[in-house]
Amino acid sequence: MKRGSWKIRIFIGLAIVAFAFIQRCSNKEENPYTKRVQNINMTSEQEIAIGIQSAPQMAQQHGGLYPDERMQALVDAVGNKLVQNSMARDTPYRYDFHLLADDRTINAFALPGGQIFITYALFSQLTEAQLAGVLGHEIGHVIGRHSAERIADSNFWKTISMGASVGADAGGLINGIGQTTLLKNGRGDELESDELGVLFMIQSGYDPYEMIKVMQILKAAAGPNRVPEFQSSHPDPENRIEKIKEAIKKYRGES
Repeated sequence: MKRGSWKIRIFIGLAIVAFAFIQRCSNKEENPYTKRVQNINMTSEQEIAIGIQSAPQMAQQHGGLYPDERMQALVDAVGNKLVQNSMARDTPYRYDFHLLADDRTINAFALPGGQIFITYALFSQLTEAQLAGVLGHEIGHVIGRHSAERIADSNFWKTISMGASVGADAGGLINGIGQTTLLKNGRGDELESDELGVLFMIQSGYDPYEMIKVMQILKAAAGPNRVPEFQSSHPDPENRIEKIKEAIKKYRGES
């Protein structure tokens, strides 16, 4: 009886794993803007809806919106300039730029579908060109559909882990492999967004070398106790600077 039960567990576990891979293959599509084949299980309309629904909560977590309308107007002007002069204009996404009141956390981030945020703590340290670099990077996350891709990847690894747990009590091992993969993919997202940010800066008339100064600001903010790159979802700033220099040469046609 025990032996038969073991065989059933193996069969069910394999069926779950097979289902995960079949679903993953059926979800693959080429991003029309980056030309990269991705594993996505939601539409652009769903991304937009998620972003709009989540935006108020994200703002609340950072002390709400910054009360100075002139500062917010600058963020809007720079963000919209980047959108109008780049491929972002042709995407289905709705870009809204939010200056957060948080004056202690140096951060910027994007929700699926075009909701983009920057904290006052970071904004207050930037020139207009550097602000363009930050916002261009975040627009890159939206166009790259990175949040949607990570959601699909996470669901895939959860299903694989469940199948491994049922079939061979190996869920913990598989989950660890999945987390490592997600971290690696997350670093790839950052580098892709950096490159797109450089392109958008050039197209909008900003000096792309100002993006390097943004990396230096982020490195200084992290301090000497920065998490090693292999444990972080973000590449080391020095590695990002080298990739940014390569992107500048690529899009400016420099040798």
